[in-house]
Amino acid sequence: MLILGIETSCDETAASVVADGGRILSNLVASQISVHEQYGGVVPELASRKHLEWVNPVVDQALWQAKTTFSSLDGVAVTQGPGLVGSLLVGISVAKSIAYSYNIPLLGVNHLEGHLYANFLEHPEMTFPFLGLVVSGGHTELIHAKAHGVYEVLGRARDDAVGEAFDKVAKLLGLGYPGGPIIDELASRGDPGAIDFPRAWFKDRDTLDFSFSGLKTAVVNYVKRMQNAAAKGEPRRRRECRMRNSEGRVQKKSNPKSQIPNPKFRIPNSELYDVLASFQEAAIDMLITNAMKAIRLKRARRMALAGGVAANTRLRSRLSRMTSQEGISLYYPSPKLCTDNAAMIASLGYYKLMKGITSDLSLNAVADLKLGR
Repeated sequence: MLILGIETSCDETAASVVADGGRILSNLVASQISVHEQYGGVVPELASRKHLEWVNPVVDQALWQAKTTFSSLDGVAVTQGPGLVGSLLVGISVAKSIAYSYNIPLLGVNHLEGHLYANFLEHPEMTFPFLGLVVSGGHTELIHAKAHGVYEVLGRARDDAVGEAFDKVAKLLGLGYPGGPIIDELASRGDPGAIDFPRAWFKDRDTLDFSFSGLKTAVVNYVKRMQNAAAKGEPRRRRECRMRNSEGRVQKKSNPKSQIPNPKFRIPNSELYDVLASFQEAAIDMLITNAMKAIRLKRARRMALAGGVAANTRLRSRLSRMTSQEGISLYYPSPKLCTDNAAMIASLGYYKLMKGITSDLSLNAVADLKLGR
C-alpha cells in the first residue's frame, strides 16, 4: 500500500512515498534555511511563498524516486496542523487536488503525531503504550501514547518551546540559524557546569509543564553583564561551578584553535563555549526531569523521543543513560527523520487509513491543532 505524504507546516517543503507504513521509497525535503537565516527565524509570508514555488516539483520528484505514479497511490496524507496557516494551506490544497483528481483517500494528520511516528519507520518493534517526548522549535510536549490515535498530553511548554529557546540564544550570540545544531556542536567544547543558569520549576510540583523563557533571559542577562564588565575594563571573573553534570564530575574544557564568528557579542571562544554548554545543560535538565517523572507516573516501559531537538547529542546521551538505569526502552529516529519530513506524515497516514479514518475535501488548516486532551 503506497501513501504519498506532504509536509508544509513551517519552512520545509517535503514529500515522501512510504509503502505499508514503514518502508520509505522516497523522502525529499526542500529546505528554506537560506531564505530565513538572515532574519534569525522563519518569516511566515516568505515561507508560504516558497512552498508555492517548490511543492509541485518536490512531489513530482518524490514520485519519480519511488518509481510510482499518482494513479498507483492508495492515499495522500498531508499535515493539517499545527503550524503556520499560510504554509499549511499550500500543502493541503495540493493534497486535496491529488485526492480529488485520482479518487483516492485524503488523510489529514497532526504534525506532532507525525513526529512520534517517525520512530515506527526505523523501529518497527516499538509498541504501545509508550511515553513520547516531542521537542522542536515550536513544541515541547510530554505525551502518553496509549494506542494508535489515543493520546494523553501530560505536559507542554507554557511559553517558549525548547527549540525556540535554542534559536533565540543562537541569534543573541550571532551564531546563525537554526540554532539547535550549532549550539549542539559548540557546547561540546565547553563546561556544562561553568555557569549556574536557572531551571524553571513550577510551584505545583505535580505539573509536568515546561518553561524556557526564563532560561533564555538568564543567558541574555549574563552575556550583557560580561559585556558591561569588559567595557569598564574590569577583569573577567569566571563564575564558580555550582552544578555537576549527570556523572557527578565537571567536564574538562577543550581549547580548540578554530574561531567562531561572533559579531554581535564579542566574547572569547572559551567563554562562549561555556555559556552554550551551561545553557544546553539547563534546558536538558528540565526535559529529562519531567520525562522521568512522567515515566514513573505512568509506569511506562517504553519512551520515544521525537522532533528536531531529538537530534541533540547531549539529550540523547543523557536520556539513554537515565532510561537504561530505569530499565526503559528508549527509541529515537535518525537525525534526518527528527526534523520536519514527509515520510513521518505518510507513515501516520497509512495507520489512519488502516483504521478507516479519512478526511473529506472540506479539510482545512488548523494552526493550533492539539494532540490528545
